[in-house]
Amino acid sequence: MYILSSATFSSTTFLTPRVSSSSSLSSSSLSSSTSNSKLRLLPLRSSPRRSSSACPCSFYSSSKVRAMAEMVKDKEEESSLSAVESAQRRETKHSRTFLDVTSEAELLSAIRMETEAGRLPSNVASGMEELYHNYKNAILQSGNPKADEIVLSNMTAALDRIFLDIEDPFVFSPYHKALREPFDYYMFGQNYIRPLVDFRNSYVGNISVFYDMEQKLRQGHNIILISNHQTEADPAVIALLLETTNPHLAEKMTYIAGDRVVTDPLCKPFSIGRNLICVYSKKHMNDVPELAEMKRKANTRSLKEMALLLRGGSQIIWIAPSGGRDRPDPVTEEWFPAPFDASALDNLRRLAEHSAAPGHIYPLALLCHSIMPPPRQVEKEIGEKRMIAFHGTGLSVAPEISFSDITASCESPEEAKEAYTQALYNAVTEQYNVLKSAIHGKQGLKASTPNVSLSQTWN
Repeated sequence: MYILSSATFSSTTFLTPRVSSSSSLSSSSLSSSTSNSKLRLLPLRSSPRRSSSACPCSFYSSSKVRAMAEMVKDKEEESSLSAVESAQRRETKHSRTFLDVTSEAELLSAIRMETEAGRLPSNVASGMEELYHNYKNAILQSGNPKADEIVLSNMTAALDRIFLDIEDPFVFSPYHKALREPFDYYMFGQNYIRPLVDFRNSYVGNISVFYDMEQKLRQGHNIILISNHQTEADPAVIALLLETTNPHLAEKMTYIAGDRVVTDPLCKPFSIGRNLICVYSKKHMNDVPELAEMKRKANTRSLKEMALLLRGGSQIIWIAPSGGRDRPDPVTEEWFPAPFDASALDNLRRLAEHSAAPGHIYPLALLCHSIMPPPRQVEKEIGEKRMIAFHGTGLSVAPEISFSDITASCESPEEAKEAYTQALYNAVTEQYNVLKSAIHGKQGLKASTPNVSLSQTWN
């Protein structure tokens, strides 16, 4: 239900791009093979585009995947309306069905009413009801004395945003900038996930490195975060754990997002609140063979957008080179970071190296699977079951890892690529195991090691 790619840029099928020295990037420069609404108006660089012909039902049906082909479009096809103007128009036409509810009974009745009226597809309605009950149970589990009030407020906002997108589907650009006006989708996502995080049992590793990254961004440098990926709520968890110390990092961060989080109606409102580079995953590239070529071309456009962003400097990019969310071992039930794709990681490294601005690559570890665990197996169909829980979370970053330092003794480019990937994966896994000991092993701050210093910056 929350944003993050269930299949990231790491799973695309690009060859390494070269960025030309000209101020613009032509398509020939790239090679490819395979609850709070604010009313301040500020212009944004990307524009939402509307697909009046897209049936909401198509988001759950592989037989109607043509709607997915509308996910990314060339800049030449963009509407003349600004992002804010387009958003304002959507808001003025939107019904207040869910905003006017004052109780659980009214909320559930509103879902049934819109379904019976034919304005809400039955499968989306079922997902809404399931989401409401699972979210309610998780918040009650937290013991928060205001649980009922929080549930009604946050679920009213969530269902309102979901219904708005059913009425008037939002279509993402290859590069989507978080929509903060007239409705603040970023804070909407933060407020929704916040009560699911047990901050008493949450930790941040190596906070000094986050300060170092922030300083480099101010100097115009680019930051690439090589991370594992646990849940759709990863961006909110990252932002919440950095909220008291480095909020600028979280708000500026751009996530490489798979097509599923920008097409699933329960995900889309949360995705709208994040900066995204939208891609199609290699894991799902051939789910519908006739769309494979369209997906590859869309990925090339997204790669071009990434190159332009990095050329401008002061960018912080999050990517999961595993190409999807971590899953537990089917036998031991133990969770661990999924292996990284060396080719995908090498593509991004080269892209960063060819930008005009200095680039730095850091290994980042996330532990938050208990809040919103993914399905045990990768699913082709859109519309997965959302399990939700109140739990501790963890985030840690290690000092940057230099490609030249790791690969100095390698005898071939392929060996260097594999060695660098393994070094980054080992650093992520080391940090993940420390977070695991602190949270699931209940060792708390005592789980700190010489390489991973844990803290609770909100205390």
